[in-house]
Amino acid sequence: MEVRGFANLVTWTGEEILATPLPLVLVRDQGEYGTLHGHFAKANDQWNRAIVGEALAIFSNVDAYVTPSWYVTKAETGKVVPTWNYETVHAYGVPEFFSDEARLLDLVTRLTQLHERERSNPWKVSDAPTEFIRGQLRSIVGFSVRITRLQGKRKMSQNRPLSDRRSVAAGLRGESKEAVARLISTSTFE
Repeated sequence: MEVRGFANLVTWTGEEILATPLPLVLVRDQGEYGTLHGHFAKANDQWNRAIVGEALAIFSNVDAYVTPSWYVTKAETGKVVPTWNYETVHAYGVPEFFSDEARLLDLVTRLTQLHERERSNPWKVSDAPTEFIRGQLRSIVGFSVRITRLQGKRKMSQNRPLSDRRSVAAGLRGESKEAVARLISTSTFE
């Protein structure tokens, strides 16, 4: 969640499911599992709709299609089908909204620092004119979600024989999907 910093926030109104992809920042020491902070554009009605129960933030990490052609088992039995490998974290909690300018400025500053940190010349909120930033802050609403539970999911060919896992990792490397290949290798070859 910290590394990715981007999730789909899903809510239920009692009548419909709403979802918005948003940049989020995790503060680990706020609550047992941490607290997520982010903001909606005020024009996005999701924040202004009643939320029944918890919200769900879905952080997707790496993923890749797996062709059955890579499986050694294909040549042996032919009993193979396509699949998808992925890694994701689901964070649940009840959102609390705020529009206080000082809190919003702190939030957008944190988000900017998080996503600019690896740049050689990182942009800062203070690089823009103060009145311009204040105007931008009036067009958003902030929220925090104290995480009540977490669920991690990883499917990296662990259900396949070692020979298939190795051949899938090699196939993914051949398609420049090194991050997924690495996860298959580290989670299943040992």
